[in-house]
Amino acid sequence: MSTGIQDFVILTGIVIKAEPMGEYDRRVVLLTKEKGKISAFAKGSRRPGNRLMAPTNPFSFGQFKLYAGRSAYNMSDAEITNYFEELRQDFIGAYYGMYFLEICDYYTRENNDETGMLKLLYQSLRALTAPNFENRLVRYVFELKSIMLNGEFPGLSAGDNLMETTAYTVDYIMKTPVEKLFSFHVKEEVLQELGLYSRRICERSMDRNFKSLEILENIE
Repeated sequence: MSTGIQDFVILTGIVIKAEPMGEYDRRVVLLTKEKGKISAFAKGSRRPGNRLMAPTNPFSFGQFKLYAGRSAYNMSDAEITNYFEELRQDFIGAYYGMYFLEICDYYTRENNDETGMLKLLYQSLRALTAPNFENRLVRYVFELKSIMLNGEFPGLSAGDNLMETTAYTVDYIMKTPVEKLFSFHVKEEVLQELGLYSRRICERSMDRNFKSLEILENIE
């Protein structure tokens, strides 16, 4: 017979989706280092004053204590190290971040090794909060690196007709570890071409329309 203590797991991750369940509960989707993407129920987390109210919001990064129920995990506690509050106060930045969460939800799977995607998401959200970093560049880096990490990047070819600096930027994104990705800037003409290139690759690789991107492109 299983004891309650043995059923607990502590996972490091980030909330990529949250939706209301019943009157006071939430169902959250976590992207975790240990188990990839998983779902969990947070009972009472929508009740005012509940300790899980803030930790179950999207962008919350930290450690989550879960226990296994009959068909799903249940969250019992959380220790959040970064709420990314800056994004909650930045309307446009928040939509960029939500778009990244949607891509993570699209690509990641339960019990897969999603360490690369988790690192990319965390570093990209940090870059969005950096005042000296262009949000559009963060987006294009995130899009292309996501596709690369998931083995769907077709590679550069002469037919892409990119400027030398743009091609170098794409090659840099492909070869650079996630932790060091956001350490460069590009000129506007390169940024625009990189955006057109990233759009083509995304349309080729992802068969889904992302709600956050639709809103983002209408408000920018």
